[in-house]
Amino acid sequence: MPKTAKCRNVSGLPGQFGFGPTESVAEDAIQLTFDEFETIRLLDMEGMTQEQCAIQMGVARTTVTAMYESARQKIARMLVEGRSLMISGGNVKFQIAQDEMSSCSRVKGEQEMRIAVTYENGEIFQHFGHTEQFKVYDVQDGQIVHEEVVDTNGQGHGALAGFLLGGNVDTLICGGIGGGAQMALSEAGIKLYGGVSGNADEAVKALISGNLTYNPDVTCSHHEEGHSCGGHGEGHHHGEGHHHGEDHHCGGHCGH
Repeated sequence: MPKTAKCRNVSGLPGQFGFGPTESVAEDAIQLTFDEFETIRLLDMEGMTQEQCAIQMGVARTTVTAMYESARQKIARMLVEGRSLMISGGNVKFQIAQDEMSSCSRVKGEQEMRIAVTYENGEIFQHFGHTEQFKVYDVQDGQIVHEEVVDTNGQGHGALAGFLLGGNVDTLICGGIGGGAQMALSEAGIKLYGGVSGNADEAVKALISGNLTYNPDVTCSHHEEGHSCGGHGEGHHHGEGHHHGEDHHCGGHCGH
C-alpha cells in the first residue's frame, strides 16, 4: 500500500507564476511545484539550512533535499533548454501570514463569505495582476455586513494570491486574469468569478442573489497588436450585459 504523502507547509508565493523566453508560456513548459519553489525560496533566498527548511515546511530533511535537487534541475533545464517554467501544483497547504492584508482589520466570522473585487473608482478593475486596490465585502445570511477598500501596497501578479489568502478572502470577482494566478487561487481554495465588468457593488449583489454573469473560462494574454481575453472571438458579454466588439477585448496583460 503506497505511503500517504505528507503535506508541505508553504508560507510564501512567487511574484510570478510563469517564466519563459517569450511573453507567452509554451505548452511544453516545465512545471515547478509550489513545494519545490518553497525550498528555493527558503534555502537560496532566506538562507535557511535544510534542517530549518524542513521544520518550516513540516517534512523530513531528506524530503527537503529531494525537492531542492528536483527544483534546481528543473530551473537548470529551463535555462539550458530555453524552456518556459510554470509554478503550480504540489502536495501543499498554504500558511500565508494572516496579517498580509493588514488594513483589512475586521475578523471574518465563521459563517461569513468574504468577497474581494479588483477595484478602481467604483468599477471592477480589468487587470488582476495590476490592481492597486481590492474592495472587500463580508457577507452573512445573504447581506453585506461590512465593506472596505484595501490597498495592495504595490504587490502585483502572483503575490496578490497570497495577499488575498492572508486576508481570509474566499471569493474573487475580477475582469481578466492569467492562468498562473488562477492556479494559485485554486490551490488556495479561493473561488474565482472572472470576466466581469461594471460596478463593483452591483456585481457583489448579483453574486449574492445568484445572478452574476461571469466567464468560467476567462484567460488573460497580451499581444503586440492588442489584447484579448480567453478566445471570445468577436466579443463577449459581462455581468452588466455590455457587449464588446472587435476593437476591444477585456483581459489585458495581467497575471503574466
